[in-house]
Amino acid sequence: MRHRSLLILTTVITTGALTLTACGSRDGGSKDNSGGKKTVVVIGVDAPLTGSLSALGQGIKNSVDLAAKTANKNNEVPGIEFKVEALDDQAVPASGQANATKLVGNKDVLGVVGPLNSGVAQQMQGVFASAKLAQVSPANTNPALSQGDNWGKGEFKRGFDTYFRTAATDVVQGKFAAQYLFKDAGKKKVFIVDDKQTYGAGLAAIFAEEFKKLGGEVAGTDHVTVKETDFSSTADKVKSSGADSVYFGGQYPEGGLLADQIKKAGAAVPLMGGDGIQDPAFISASGEANEGDLATSIGYPVEKLDTAKKFIEDYKAEGYKDPYAAYGGYSYDAGWAVIQAVKAVVAANSGKLPTDARAKVVEALGKVSFEGVTGKVAFDQYGDTTNKQLTVYKVEGGKWVDVKSDTFNQ
Repeated sequence: MRHRSLLILTTVITTGALTLTACGSRDGGSKDNSGGKKTVVVIGVDAPLTGSLSALGQGIKNSVDLAAKTANKNNEVPGIEFKVEALDDQAVPASGQANATKLVGNKDVLGVVGPLNSGVAQQMQGVFASAKLAQVSPANTNPALSQGDNWGKGEFKRGFDTYFRTAATDVVQGKFAAQYLFKDAGKKKVFIVDDKQTYGAGLAAIFAEEFKKLGGEVAGTDHVTVKETDFSSTADKVKSSGADSVYFGGQYPEGGLLADQIKKAGAAVPLMGGDGIQDPAFISASGEANEGDLATSIGYPVEKLDTAKKFIEDYKAEGYKDPYAAYGGYSYDAGWAVIQAVKAVVAANSGKLPTDARAKVVEALGKVSFEGVTGKVAFDQYGDTTNKQLTVYKVEGGKWVDVKSDTFNQ
């Protein structure tokens, strides 16, 4: 599904500013230093703002909000006032597609941050591409979104030049997880479960391939259904398989319950997953102790990055109701990348937006390079982040604790 040569000062757009209508006016902004009105540029946000994944979605929204307000406060782009329009996709692909259409219809939107889910992104990409509207996801990890459906065969083809992401792909995350579980944790016989979704199934497949390549054994496989709560049959299969570990491709609502039911079935083995489970809600979903469960996540722990100190301080100072969560830093960086692209486009056009601003922003995004909250922010020829840093977390004392961080080279 998940962080600047720029140090980041931050404040926040009010809730009202997050619900702009789809027909904003570019000349309706605040006044600039010379007394003239600023041109309004809207950054769209698409994420699950309600439902089981809202903890992640709200963190995405708030972090982009923070980036926009920071740009306005510092007059980052002279003559431009940034606003945010945040839409709720509830992690449903059809809703994401409808939101993409709505954002395209607002002529002031010059870039969109989101979505959280890879499956939702699949339904949005074509809509944005047809309108030449840039999209930067802080959390999508499915490789096909940027490298084409045949990436697994070594055939790489970028399908949409409007699509970018600040999150590393599952190719990186899945292999990193397999290497940790096999080499560092010493587990040799894993049972693999996924939720049949684009993110979960893809991540599990990449993990399985690497684990077997290392010499590990897959004791069995099974699937669960999103939003279901009874995984006892899967838990029984895990126990009878003799597996010394479980790998789960999916999100924390199902992952937490699965981990709980596996332990209740009598299988005292750790469950490992990707960034989709690395959330406090994974731990709280289980009635059994989660000690020893593992998760990988993109990037290094934000709290330990010098580049993130200002972001964390200002986020707290603004008093957001929800934490920035797993993708906050990447969301801020995604929003800031859009802002920097707009800045380059305006500077190249005598301080004004050109008539083909959307297409120009897409072009400028491909050349963006700065030190962000999460480290170096730049994109390769596929629109993927050049930042390949990852971290393994372990549940210790009822919370996620980072146990290994590294830069992964395929």
